Amino acid sequence: MKDALLLGSEGIKKTILHGGSGDIPKFVTGVKVTFHFRTQLCDDERTVIDDSKAVGTPMEIVIGNMFKLDIWETLLSSMRIGEVAEFWCDIHTGVYPLVSKSMRRIAEGKDPVDWHIHTCGMANMFAYHSLGYEDLDELMKEPKPLYFVLELLKVQQPSEYDRESWALSDEERLKAVPVLHGQGNKLYKQGRYQEATQKYKEAIICIKNVQTKEKAWEVPWMKLEKMANTLTLNYCQCLLRMEEYYEVIEHTTDIINQHPGIVKAYYLRGKAHVEVWNEAEARQDFSRVLDLNPGMKKAVKKELAILNIHGCG
Repeated sequence: MKDALLLGSEGIKKTILHGGSGDIPKFVTGVKVTFHFRTQLCDDERTVIDDSKAVGTPMEIVIGNMFKLDIWETLLSSMRIGEVAEFWCDIHTGVYPLVSKSMRRIAEGKDPVDWHIHTCGMANMFAYHSLGYEDLDELMKEPKPLYFVLELLKVQQPSEYDRESWALSDEERLKAVPVLHGQGNKLYKQGRYQEATQKYKEAIICIKNVQTKEKAWEVPWMKLEKMANTLTLNYCQCLLRMEEYYEVIEHTTDIINQHPGIVKAYYLRGKAHVEVWNEAEARQDFSRVLDLNPGMKKAVKKELAILNIHGCG
């Protein structure tokens, strides 16, 4: 067993169990990848959750199709044909129970498209529905680091296979959003801001990929935009706690330019301006907050007091 290698991502460690042959293939958009996988818990028994070899069918994904568990694209793109590698992942595993449920239903000959999480917009984001598998329900309630053992079998360029043979449903992507949102909020409350940003970011990517197929500014597009903005502002709240003030200003400004009526965007940008001593900009943002929502007078007063303590006022 070789030493663990850290991929270019935080929270991922790779150990090569069996070396592959040739160069690392080019994993460009549209490439079809066939591989076996085994998923294990990080417990003493290394409990196996799923094993494609036990099912008898390897997994196939198409790069760039925003597969529900996009971390697998990152892991596979570090491998050679025939290589077997073990990856320890502490991030990007939040949606695994949803992916696993789909894969198990396919293996049982059931159509995973029949499966719905009935959510009404964002209102139901905390209502975790049973997935029908006890081990997955457990993992959904308490996301944990996972081991993925992957064996890369085949990499086909877009011209080498029928691209229509494997289509991803947008419905699958949208199912993951409220789950990731809820997990992000939970991590935020626990003060685990870095991990929370990962959950929000994953959810935003899911939404944006569906949104590209809608016509800009029409009702379906706007619904998705509203969801993405909510998540982006949660992401910004984490960045404030992490003292990434300029990034907060950048993201909130993008939202304000597109949607000038979002109070929280002005409020968070104002807070970031306070931290980087932009007095005039901070006062302007807080004044806009009060125009849009006079009920925030108390919160704004508190922020302006900080400005005055800074010696700006």
